[in-house]
Amino acid sequence: MKKFRILNSLLITIFLLSACSSPAGVNASGSSSIYTDDENGLGSAAHSNDPALASSTDEPNYEIVFPQDSVNEITITIAEENWDLMLEDMTKLYGEQGSGRMNNPDGRPGVPPADGEKGAPNEAGAGERPPANRMPGQDGFGMGGSDTNNPVWVEAEVSFNGNSWEHVGIRFKGNSSLRSTWSMGSLKLPFKLDFDQYEDQYPETEDQRLYGFKQLSFASGFHDDSRLREKIAADLFREAGVPAAETAFYAVTIDYGQGPVYFGLYTAVEVIDDTLIETQFSDDDGNVYKPEGTGATFAAGSFSESSFDKETNQDEDDYSDILALFDALHDQSRTEDPESWRENLETVFNVDSFLNWLAVNTVIQNWDTYGVTQHNYYLYNNPETGLLVWIPWDNNESLKSSGGMKAPLELDLQNANNNWPLVSYLRDDPFYYQKYRTYVDAFLADVFILEDVAETYQYYHDLITPYVLDESDEFALSTSSRAFDTSVNDLIQHSRERIEAAEIFLDSQ
Repeated sequence: MKKFRILNSLLITIFLLSACSSPAGVNASGSSSIYTDDENGLGSAAHSNDPALASSTDEPNYEIVFPQDSVNEITITIAEENWDLMLEDMTKLYGEQGSGRMNNPDGRPGVPPADGEKGAPNEAGAGERPPANRMPGQDGFGMGGSDTNNPVWVEAEVSFNGNSWEHVGIRFKGNSSLRSTWSMGSLKLPFKLDFDQYEDQYPETEDQRLYGFKQLSFASGFHDDSRLREKIAADLFREAGVPAAETAFYAVTIDYGQGPVYFGLYTAVEVIDDTLIETQFSDDDGNVYKPEGTGATFAAGSFSESSFDKETNQDEDDYSDILALFDALHDQSRTEDPESWRENLETVFNVDSFLNWLAVNTVIQNWDTYGVTQHNYYLYNNPETGLLVWIPWDNNESLKSSGGMKAPLELDLQNANNNWPLVSYLRDDPFYYQKYRTYVDAFLADVFILEDVAETYQYYHDLITPYVLDESDEFALSTSSRAFDTSVNDLIQHSRERIEAAEIFLDSQ
C-alpha cells in the first residue's frame, strides 16, 4: 500500500510539472472571476473542457480531487424548495423518513423490496417520472447508474478549493445504503454530483468540470465503523493490477436553506464511465455496463437487456458482446473440449483480469458482490482488445469477517454453485483454477502484507478521526465512538486471519 502511494504521488508530481497553465473559464452567470484558480496555477482545469480553453491541464487532476494525504472539504448549497423536492421524492420511494418502511409500486406502504424485486417508480429529473418497471438496486440505481432510473436531480452550487460551480446536478443514490439510512432516520445519505447535468438549460455550463471530472459519487460510510473500507479495498484492487476507482475522503457541508450543516465524512468515488475508462484504458469508446439483477449472475438462460444497463453508447441497441460472453461461457465444449472452451472464452472476456479480481476479492472477503449478490461490478468492452473487462464497485462490505445473510466466497471457491458460473466454471477448470491460485499467491506476496496494510489502516484512521468525531448524532452512522476507535484493530485482525487462511489454502493443495 505504501509503495503504491509513493509511486502514485510521483506520477502525479511529474504530470503537474509538465502541465501548462490556461486561461480562466466562465461560470453560470457569465463571470470568469469565480472560476479563476491562479493561486493554484491550474487555469481552466477547475471546471471546463471547452475546446476554446483546452490545455493539458484539462486532464483530470487527481492530486486535487483525490488527495491521498488530506481530507478535502466541500460545501453544497441547495435551494430550500429543491431540498424539499429531494425529500419528497425519497418519501415516495421509501415511505416516511425513519419509518423503516417503503412504498410499494401502487403507493401502499410496504417493507423495502429485496434486490431484484420491483419497487416504486423513480424520478429521472425534477417533475419527470421514468417507467415504473425498474427495480431498486437495478439498472443504475446504485452508484454511477443510469440517469433514467434514479432519484430526482435538482440544482445546487458547489464550493470547493476556493472556487464555486453553479447549476450542478445533485441526487441521492445507492441501494441498501440509501434505503437503510433513510429508514433509520439519518440524512447522511449517499449522493452523486454531475457538473453539466443542466447544460441544456444553462449553455454556459456545457462540459463544466470539477478539475477535469464531470461526475463524483459520494459514499456515506454506511455499515462501516472504520469508514476506510471503500477506500482501502479500491486501493488494494488497483495495486494488484485490477482496474478500480480512485477514492478520497471529503468533509461534506450542505446548506439546504437552514445555513451550513456538517453532514460528516464521506468517501468520494471516481465514477466508472467518467474518467476511470479514460485514464486506465487506452481506448474509452467501448461499451460500459453496470449489471444488476438475475442476468448479472451469468447463469444459463438468465440474460435480459434490463440486467445490463448501458452507461455509454446508449443509442446503440446492441448487446452482442454480452451475449457472446453468455454463449462462450455456457458452450458445451466446456466439458467436451476444455482447451477449445478456454480459447473461445478468451476471445470475448479478459479471464486473467477476472481471476485476478477474484483472488483479491476472495482473500480480503466481500459480502456484497458477485458470488454473493447480483450487482456491484461494471463491465467494459475494451475496443483495443475486444474483451470485456471486470471492474469492481461499492466495496463498503469488504474486509469484514461477518456482514450478510449469505456467506462470501470461500478461498477454495467450493461454495459457488452454477448460479455463479463465472466462478464455478473457472474453478472446475484445472488450468484456470491454478491461475487463480497463482493470483492469490501474488497478492499475498506483493500487496496484502500485514505490516504494510496495518500501517495504512492506522494512517488513514488518524487522518479522518477529527472529521468523524465532529459528526453530530443526527448524522453519525457508526454504532458508537468506541466502534470507530477499535475499528483499526478489527481491520488488522481480519487481515491477519485472511492472510493465514490464504496461506493454508495455498499449502493444502
